[in-house]
Amino acid sequence: MSLAAESPSPSPSMSSLSDSDDFADLLAAELELADSASHGDPSASPASDDEEEEDVAVEIDAVEQGSTKRRRVEERHQDQRTAVMPDEDVIGSFKDAQIKICPPHPGFFGGLCIKCGKDQDEEDVPGVAFGYIHKGLSLDTSEMDRLRGSEVKNLLRKRKLVLILDLDHTLINSTRFHDISPAEMDLGIQTVASKDVPNKSMFNLQGIHMLTKLRPFVRKFLEEASNMFEMYIYTMGDKAYAIEIAKLLDPGNIYFGSKVISNSDCTQRHQKGLDVVLGAESTAVILDDTEHVWQKHKENLILMERYHYFASSCRQFGFSDKSLSELMQDERESDGALATILHVLKRVHESFFDSGVETALSSRDVRQVIKRVRQEVLQGCKLVFTRVFRSDWRPQDQVLWKMAEQLGAVCCSEVDSTVTHVVALHSGTKKARWAVGNNKFLLHPRWIEACNYRWSRLPEEGFPVPVSKEKGKEKVAEDAD
Repeated sequence: MSLAAESPSPSPSMSSLSDSDDFADLLAAELELADSASHGDPSASPASDDEEEEDVAVEIDAVEQGSTKRRRVEERHQDQRTAVMPDEDVIGSFKDAQIKICPPHPGFFGGLCIKCGKDQDEEDVPGVAFGYIHKGLSLDTSEMDRLRGSEVKNLLRKRKLVLILDLDHTLINSTRFHDISPAEMDLGIQTVASKDVPNKSMFNLQGIHMLTKLRPFVRKFLEEASNMFEMYIYTMGDKAYAIEIAKLLDPGNIYFGSKVISNSDCTQRHQKGLDVVLGAESTAVILDDTEHVWQKHKENLILMERYHYFASSCRQFGFSDKSLSELMQDERESDGALATILHVLKRVHESFFDSGVETALSSRDVRQVIKRVRQEVLQGCKLVFTRVFRSDWRPQDQVLWKMAEQLGAVCCSEVDSTVTHVVALHSGTKKARWAVGNNKFLLHPRWIEACNYRWSRLPEEGFPVPVSKEKGKEKVAEDAD
C-alpha cells in the first residue's frame, strides 16, 4: 500500500496492495499456493521435513510473480462470488464445500476468507487486524504463526533481522505551532523550516500544524540499517501523523513501504506489541525512547536517549534549560545517539549471523544476542552505592542497580578491596571517603545511565560527585552510611 493511501477502501482484491510491499507479495503468493493445495491437485502430496527448504524457494519464486498472483486471487474470489448466484441449491452445496475446505478460516480480507472466499459472519473469529497493510485484512493466530515462519526463513536467507523504529524522541522531534516558544519565534524557526534547501532536516507540516526536526544522522542510519534489517515504523501517534513523518524519513518509499504502524493498529491500550508485526520475536530488535510501552518485549528493546530539539519537548519532560533550538545547536552526527546505536546494531547483527556459532541459524534468538552485547559494557566493574537509594528501599530492586547488572557490572552493599566504583550523590559519606582514600572511582549515578544509552564504558572523570559544603549534613551522612 502506498503511504499516501492512508485509508483505502475495503476490497476483496489483493491487487490494490503495492508491489513494493514484500509481505503483501508473500501473502498473495501464500494464498495462491494454499489454493492449489486445497483444490485437490492430483499430483500434490504433503511436504516432508526434507522438502521444507524447497517449499520456501517455491514461495520466494511466487513472490517474484506477485502481481500475477494477486490478479489470480482477485479472479478466483470474483468467480466464487458469482458462481453461486444461479440457484439456492448451488449456494448451499458451495457453502458446504467451503466449510469442509477451510475450518477454521486463516483470515479475512475485505470480508472474505483469504483461502476459501467465504463471506465472514458473526461466528467467525476476527483474528488480529493488519489495517496498516490494507484496510480489512485480519489474520488468525495460527495463520500468522505460519506466515511468520515463512518470513523468518526468507529474512535469514537474506541475512536480515527485523528492526522496529519509534518516531518521537527517537528518530525525530516535533512541536505544534502553538507550542513554539517566544525564543524560537524570535529566531524565526518556523520560517527556517519552510525554506526549500538541499539536505534540510527541519520541516513545516502545514497540514497537521506541526514543525518536525529530523535527528542528526537519521538518513545515513536508515540507509545502513536497511542492509541488515527489514524495518518498521511503530508510533503511538495517529495514522495521519505517522504517514507524514514516514514521507519525510523515506521520501523514496524504499525502507518502509506499508510497514507504518500507528496507535490505531495497537491491540492493547497504551501498549505496543509485536503481535501486529509480521516478524518473529526471536528476530526483532526494537529502538524506542520509552520502555514502559513495551512491557511484554523488554528483552527486544534497545532504549534510546531522548532527542529534545524543541522547547516544548524539554518542558514536557520537566527540563528548564534552553532547548537545542533556542541555543541554535544540535547533536553531532559523528558520535550522536543514532551513530552510536548503529554501531550497536552492527555488533548485534554480526553476532547473530556469526558463522562460528554452532547453533543452527533458525534456532538463534536476537534477544540473547542483545543481552550478551549489553553485558560487555561494564564487565569487570564492581559497584557499591552509597546514599543513592532511600534507606527503607531494597537496593536490589531499584532501577539503577538492575541497570548496572544488565550492563555486566557486579553490585554489592559493602566495600572491599575488589570494589572498583563507588556511586554517590555527594562526597560526604563514609563509603565516598573510602573511595577517595583507596584510589577508587567515585562517581555520580548519571554515569550508569549514560553508559546504558551509549552502550560503552564512558570516562568516569566526566561524572564527578559534588563536594559537600555543609559540615553538619556531611556528618549526618557519614554517621548514617
